[in-house]
Amino acid sequence: MHDIQASDSGPCAEAHTPHECGCPRTADLDGNGSAAASRRRFLHGAGLLGAGAGAVGLGLLGAVPAQAADAKASGDPQGTAAKTAKGRGRWQPDPDSRQFTLVVMPDTQYLFDEDRIHPAPLEASVRYVLDGGVNREGGQDDNIVFLAHLGDVTEHGMPVEYAAVTKVFGLLDDAGAAYGVLAGNHDVRSSTDDQRGSTPYLETFSQARAARTAGYRSSSPDGYNTCHVFRAAGRDWMLLSLDWRLSDAGFAWANAVIAANPKLPVILTTHELAYADDGGKAELSDYGKQLWDRLVSGNDQIFLTVNGHYWPPGRTVLTNKAGHDVHVHITNYQDRYYGGAAMIRAYRFDLDRNTVDVSTFSPWIQEIAADERNALAAQEAELTSDVDRFSIPIDFERRFAGFAPVPKRPARRASGLLVRDTLAYWRFDNGGGDGTAVSDRQTVKDLTGLGNDLVRQSAPGAPDQALRWSTDHHPDQPGHGSLRFDSQGSAQLGAYLQTVPNAPMNRETFERGYTVEAFFRLPADWDSARSRWSAVLSRWGMSSEAGKSGPSTDPDEPVVTLSLSEGPGLQWCVYPLNQTGASTCWGHQLPLDRWWHVAVVNDGRLNRMYVDGCEVARNPATPAVGLTTLGRPWMLGGYAYAGSLNKVFHGCIGDVRIVKRALAVREFMIA
Repeated sequence: MHDIQASDSGPCAEAHTPHECGCPRTADLDGNGSAAASRRRFLHGAGLLGAGAGAVGLGLLGAVPAQAADAKASGDPQGTAAKTAKGRGRWQPDPDSRQFTLVVMPDTQYLFDEDRIHPAPLEASVRYVLDGGVNREGGQDDNIVFLAHLGDVTEHGMPVEYAAVTKVFGLLDDAGAAYGVLAGNHDVRSSTDDQRGSTPYLETFSQARAARTAGYRSSSPDGYNTCHVFRAAGRDWMLLSLDWRLSDAGFAWANAVIAANPKLPVILTTHELAYADDGGKAELSDYGKQLWDRLVSGNDQIFLTVNGHYWPPGRTVLTNKAGHDVHVHITNYQDRYYGGAAMIRAYRFDLDRNTVDVSTFSPWIQEIAADERNALAAQEAELTSDVDRFSIPIDFERRFAGFAPVPKRPARRASGLLVRDTLAYWRFDNGGGDGTAVSDRQTVKDLTGLGNDLVRQSAPGAPDQALRWSTDHHPDQPGHGSLRFDSQGSAQLGAYLQTVPNAPMNRETFERGYTVEAFFRLPADWDSARSRWSAVLSRWGMSSEAGKSGPSTDPDEPVVTLSLSEGPGLQWCVYPLNQTGASTCWGHQLPLDRWWHVAVVNDGRLNRMYVDGCEVARNPATPAVGLTTLGRPWMLGGYAYAGSLNKVFHGCIGDVRIVKRALAVREFMIA
């Protein structure tokens, strides 16, 4: 292998006997093995090989992939890739799915090397993309939105090499697929920049051809740089395919394209930007430093760069001028068995998880049954080192906020939340200024007008600031306000709210069902030892006072409570009218310092808990009818045990709504 900084992505440009420079060896494509057979079939079909070529046999791989075997049996010189593309239909990724895949293909030059032409691996990778990520090993890429080639498509940039290449890329053209190609140094056999003029590469991947691809936006005047925009996860994304050496005009064009689309996140692909050491730590090359200084660092929209050229693969995270992360990746496998076998890298974006999962594999090798791969091919089916298979956590909304902030959901009128059978609705956006105390004289009105109003209750000696108004709120909360309980869980320090003595809901039994909803946030300093079993909402009155004595009964606990266990996790523990013991729904452990929505729904028969609109697992199957009452008040933020105040909530509570019937998820306040 060459010195990494000096390498031009091998084999080197010097004229010498093949491999005497120590460049990685490529597979024998001229022998009697199946690779040679596949190559000759392709060349015959392309009119690039005379009919007098030698006979073929088996040997390089343990078996011929099924598609190649079928082509041989049928006499189809083009293989099945061309046939299946014609019947495959148009390119139709889902533009709204919050999960999508970008496929990147690095240097394929050893597969297109003068008369050493072997298109089968490239065909297989293209088929994988067009077939929606389906292969023998169960591909996961069911929403591929773009294929980006990173340059060095060919070894010498010769017309005979491109004649083979263009036939495979024609499958993408036939399907109307979104793809980009860029020139590597081997494609143009030149160290000159993008002002070099016409080359066999540009004649093959012309501006006119690029303009016919899905999502094409523009090309630089020289034709060597292209801009595509694809739609995924309900938004537009830009992908730049940049020549391996930008001229001043090239830099100006790229900066102008980004400036003309100021709200689009940008993925930059090029041939050279970074190289990596043997441990996979990537650094900018000398030319990469120019790209960084003149293009990447000053354009906050660029959040991911991917390049080939060097090996081994690697990655790093750099900080741009805006102080934000830019993920810098190098992926190139030409030094590996079979010239990398047209290895591809899948970037699986999941905006629900704020994660990009990355994997690297060869669809061509994966097409061969595992027990029929030879020893070297078996090692290349999928690469699993920490620079080939990894996940990138990206908070997309936060990362893109500097140029494309997500509009905040506006507050909604209270009247729109008063669905049929609403018994109580409390919100905290009109009580006082942010950080001011809730006074003993203030009343939080029940917005239904039914009189289920709330008033402050304080433990003896609790400071005024134990309960304060706040503008903090869940992003999907109707009211833009909350109450901040600063008790650290201690009853002696706390204050909470309680329904007035004559509130109708104090006597309500909910025999026909109910929906209880609340927004809440637990701060980063929430401590289980002090705050576990505190409650968002509960009801005064012990189970023993209500005559409950079943096997699951705690005689001192309240008859209704929506509490926090030590996880913290939610617990809805109630004493139904039809049971002698408790009925309990359990949630999962909740991360701190974020807002949550909880809903507990009873349809007159069963209890179901939902967190952020998602049903939890630990809901009971035993019928539970109604809620036991002793006619006493409800507490918001308070929890009583053995008839006395025991815990006070620590954190924020936003809108709370109680409805006397079961609501569907689409009717929740979070919807």
